[in-house]
Amino acid sequence: MHKRSFVLILLLLMQAWGPLLAQTPPKTAEGTESPGMLQNLAENAREAKRKIESVGGVLMDFAGAYYEDNIQPVTGGYFEWASNARRSFWEKLWTTVDNYNRYKTTNTTV
Repeated sequence: MHKRSFVLILLLLMQAWGPLLAQTPPKTAEGTESPGMLQNLAENAREAKRKIESVGGVLMDFAGAYYEDNIQPVTGGYFEWASNARRSFWEKLWTTVDNYNRYKTTNTTV
């Protein structure tokens, strides 16, 4: 009687053990277990980052081409005007400062 119950329990354990063994990660070539859950998550994050960067590069190329074709021709004149206005302001300022210094030095020597 004990042998029959032992065989029955052994068969039930083998039935339950099969799916559990199928779920365990396989051993690697070194004989150690495969990477843990955090290492798998880190690798998945690195892979996702690489994919996002590649898509981002394509989007940046598209945005650069769109800027050169559509935005730069419209705004180029405004940038040039602002640059000329800034340059003119600084030239006037330094001319005024230089004239003031010359006037100041000629007054003190008299």
